[in-house]
Amino acid sequence: MAANDASLLATVDARTKLAGSNKMEILLFSLGTRETFGINVFKVREVSQTPAITKSPNMPIGVTGVLSLRGNIIPVISLAKFICPDNSARRFDTMIVTEFNKSTQAFLVDSVDRIIRVDWDKVRAPDNMMITSAAVQQNLITAITELEDGKLVSILDVEQILASVVGEARVPDVPQAQLGTDQYMFFVDDSAVARKEISSVLEKMGIKFQQATNGREAWERLQMFASRNWVEGESLHDYLKVILVDAEMPEMDGYVLTRLIKSDHRFNGIPVIMHSSLSSNANRAMGSSVGVDAYVAKFDPVALAETLIPFLQR
Repeated sequence: MAANDASLLATVDARTKLAGSNKMEILLFSLGTRETFGINVFKVREVSQTPAITKSPNMPIGVTGVLSLRGNIIPVISLAKFICPDNSARRFDTMIVTEFNKSTQAFLVDSVDRIIRVDWDKVRAPDNMMITSAAVQQNLITAITELEDGKLVSILDVEQILASVVGEARVPDVPQAQLGTDQYMFFVDDSAVARKEISSVLEKMGIKFQQATNGREAWERLQMFASRNWVEGESLHDYLKVILVDAEMPEMDGYVLTRLIKSDHRFNGIPVIMHSSLSSNANRAMGSSVGVDAYVAKFDPVALAETLIPFLQR
């Protein structure tokens, strides 16, 4: 990796230019097998050689220890432990430091290849016959894409991997929403663990909801809702109260989806809230640039509920 570090990190620093273009950049890496894996560059902070790791007792499964990075103690997670257990005992000399869901952690990998740029519509839901059985069983692959030579890239659901390490968050008591019998909200997220977490919050709030697993599916479903024949004096806003979108999703990202919603008069008055593991000021600004009405970082159940309440009760 040493020769490529500077160019890779320069690309990482420039990643914000992609938002709203319906393109994503993927950092390709290997776990010492013939498979190629990827992670969205938006989640990558840096790539480096693995320094000395301090091993501690009673660490969660998959955590090999901790290290000090610029004054912060972060966990070091072995991806091979989850993706290809038979290869997990080997030494991994490269680490990818990531930031998402308000946390920083390092993932150990065998080697990093390069960064590729692909259209979101070329990124699709995984076919269980195309990816590793261990990953399928644990829902650790959120999408796949194909390289020019026909080789498949499995894009990791790092939110699910992190949840496997630290456990899923317990949903505390949250404010209740007072909605009409036929009123509901809609959300879209490509991560299975995120959909489960959002559903748990909405159920505790007493909110009916519909959901989708990627941006294109969400847009198709929203158009179906909007095409309903309304009685005089009614509109979609009388029933659909809020749309909650993830930022990065296969087939269509949340920025493009938001632009489509905001440009369609049938959705006038329906707020769009972006719910993303990418919580930097730059990502918030990108959300604002496409018209989102609010931005809430994953995963804070109380913050999500408190953000939703005023919009739901309009």
